[in-house]
Amino acid sequence: MHEVDTHEADVIVIGGGPAGENVAGRCADNGLTVSIVERELVGGECSYWGCIPSKTLLRPGDVLAAASRVPGAAQAVTGTVDAAAAFAWRDYMTGGWDDSGQVPWLDSKKIALFRGAGRLAGTRTVEITGDDGARRLTARRAVVIATGTVAVVPPVDGLRDARPWNNRSATAATYVPRRLLVVGGGATGVEMAQAFHRLGCPRVTIVEAAGRLLAREEPFAGEELRAAFQATGIEVITGVPLVSARRQDGDSTVVTTLADGSRISAEEILVAVGRRPATADLGLDMVGLAPGRFVDVDGWMRATGVDGGWLYAVGDCNGRALLTHMGKYQGRLAADVILGRDVPAATDVVPRVIFTDPQVCAVGLTEQQARDAGLPVRSVTYGTGDVAGAQVRSRASTTSSGSSKLVIDSERSVIVGATFVGPDVQEVLHAATVAIVGEVPLDRLWHAVPSFPTVSEIWLRLLEQYGL
Repeated sequence: MHEVDTHEADVIVIGGGPAGENVAGRCADNGLTVSIVERELVGGECSYWGCIPSKTLLRPGDVLAAASRVPGAAQAVTGTVDAAAAFAWRDYMTGGWDDSGQVPWLDSKKIALFRGAGRLAGTRTVEITGDDGARRLTARRAVVIATGTVAVVPPVDGLRDARPWNNRSATAATYVPRRLLVVGGGATGVEMAQAFHRLGCPRVTIVEAAGRLLAREEPFAGEELRAAFQATGIEVITGVPLVSARRQDGDSTVVTTLADGSRISAEEILVAVGRRPATADLGLDMVGLAPGRFVDVDGWMRATGVDGGWLYAVGDCNGRALLTHMGKYQGRLAADVILGRDVPAATDVVPRVIFTDPQVCAVGLTEQQARDAGLPVRSVTYGTGDVAGAQVRSRASTTSSGSSKLVIDSERSVIVGATFVGPDVQEVLHAATVAIVGEVPLDRLWHAVPSFPTVSEIWLRLLEQYGL
């Protein structure tokens, strides 16, 4: 019988993506010994198959579209996106799916890296199975789960056998299909639809079972994005679910059927309908938790239902907000709790950016969510492209200028939600995040003067709409 190699550390982190790295780094910077267990690549989904490659593939088309809206620059745009060069830049940005460029960061903080699949084996104990044998790690203070999520393939007849793309297939693609069918009108679906259309895919269709794109955001955001997509040749079908898919013609074509009986053929089909937690094989049952589910946590990221407060879950695997920046925030918060610091509970104010053109940026509650929460709501809207800063940047159009909206708690006179649609408006969002998290009264916010001419002038116009 082989002996199990044993190690001990103050903190063990299962998962080396952004959330896990933030826990590990913050704990190590403050004198704790830390071990990270990673079964794939240090840097996680975001670095190799998510945020970084997807935004890298979107960028060439964004630049050309922005230039085409500026008189004088538009005349210089005479070519199209070079897909091969875009893929090469994507490869560079992902390190060629090699994490040797990320590991030195762990070494610099004296964080021990264990490669393999980590599994809870009891209180503060993690067993690792890897290519070089089995190991057992024991944590003196805490174990942190940061394993993220994986793409869902819905139980549609024939879909799995049709070998659909998921986010990993799409962001790691090496060619542009002649026709692409995207199932799902959420962030991943709309971003990848536009990326491949601008990379040279002549026929892109989005099928969304809900009644509109971006169903969790303000209705106007999805409708304005739909109009922009259709104006550039991306077909959008909403309110009709997919019911079957089959590979045909020597596997070169996927033929799909929708609930209304219509059929769509494509060279590739990208399924982007949601994520599930990567927790099925973590040994959660060894500590009294249900495997395969999101790990329920309190406001300090401690797993509920586990005695002793030693188990934490940060990032996508806890289901609170499936966004990289929120996972990193949760990682910092969990580290502070492990370090014994007195910190407030996590905020539930979530900023989010969909990097399409036009962009959709939002934070806090939609108007309907605020009303459902029983808040006394008043909302104001203004055309994003109607401020001078936007007009200086580019010629406005009905399909690119977009709208902006504030959702206001009229009793407290504070903003509880904000949405901005328009080209390159992501930098306007953080001001809204600060205003909502800080509960800045509107009569005080009115004195935060936006520079002229910038797109931030939209803040002044929205407050004027409110009557300030």
